[in-house]
Amino acid sequence: MMNKNSFELYVHIPFCKQKCYYCDFLSAPADGEQIAAYREALLREIRYVSAQIRQAENGQFGTVQSVFIGGGTPSYIPEADIAAILAEIRRQFMVEPDAEISMECNPGTLTPQKAACYREAGINRISLGLQSTDNACLARIGRIHTWETFLESYAICRETGFDNINIDLMSALPGQTLAEYLIGLQQAADLKPEHISAYSLIVEPGTALEAMLANGQAAPLPTEETEREMYEQTGAVLRQQGYHRYEISNYCRPGKECRHNCGYWNRTPYLGFGLGASSFWKETRWQNESRLQAYLTEAGNRDIRRNPEQLSEKDRMAEFMFLGLRMTAGVSAGEFLAQFGVPMEQVYGLVIRKYRDCGLLKEDGDRLCLTEAGINVSNYIFSDFLLE
Repeated sequence: MMNKNSFELYVHIPFCKQKCYYCDFLSAPADGEQIAAYREALLREIRYVSAQIRQAENGQFGTVQSVFIGGGTPSYIPEADIAAILAEIRRQFMVEPDAEISMECNPGTLTPQKAACYREAGINRISLGLQSTDNACLARIGRIHTWETFLESYAICRETGFDNINIDLMSALPGQTLAEYLIGLQQAADLKPEHISAYSLIVEPGTALEAMLANGQAAPLPTEETEREMYEQTGAVLRQQGYHRYEISNYCRPGKECRHNCGYWNRTPYLGFGLGASSFWKETRWQNESRLQAYLTEAGNRDIRRNPEQLSEKDRMAEFMFLGLRMTAGVSAGEFLAQFGVPMEQVYGLVIRKYRDCGLLKEDGDRLCLTEAGINVSNYIFSDFLLE
């Protein structure tokens, strides 16, 4: 159960050994000098933001229920830097004793020494970026590892004592067939990770993959029909393996939902540290400075928030609906009434009836949820909850 007075922290590490062809995140290779300068800027920012909030809240604010270190490739930088970041977070914030502390790792950058350091620093959940078990497919998307390298990294995590591991898988990759995807999905499930994130490739503008596809330098993408079949069979295969879907693209063993991501979908406040990191605090969203040199100079010395947006009540209602409906448990009419003072039906009755009558939404007691058919067209449904 999430404490209503708690919040989350996200830490962005924008460095990686090699940028994947499909990646549009703020990430790039870096040398040791840049990494060290970034660590110091990040530590300054953590101290600065903590002091600012403490002053605004008269010294009183809630506890940290989860920390997520993402990237980029956090496991690319020295492990001592990760330990220093977490130590500073604990000095500046009250981290709950049972807080979920997750970190993304890429195969090919993980060693037994690093894994042991992560455990000692308090990390208790590892997210490993597999994406595919087919080596040719991995090469086509610019991954630095092989299936064999991934198995070595997975074994390191288990041998170090990590008992909460997520595996990331992608479908609809260039040249990928349905059969190849299902073989990989089964191979991943056979490892018995606690959590599997399975999502379809989106070709983002400005990525290397977009250019490669346009120039005929990449294998063709699967058809929409094949992509849909991959998505539908993912749920069927993972159900047979003892996983349940709790969010559109996320599956887990009982009790192993990613608490940090559930916080995002439930609109739990969070603070983002690092280059371009997003935050959501006091119903305001903003992003940090996204230019590396400016971040290194300004972080911890002045306000680096960019484009703050104070959410209106209509914005908050819309987010409550389209973020909450990402989860298979759906949204609660009672919680909507408690937060906004009006019944959900009064605000969204026409939209709810429209999709309920065509079998895309269903009511389960107090809760409104997407059906299996609704999950397949979720983005279309979510857009209807945006209030004019």
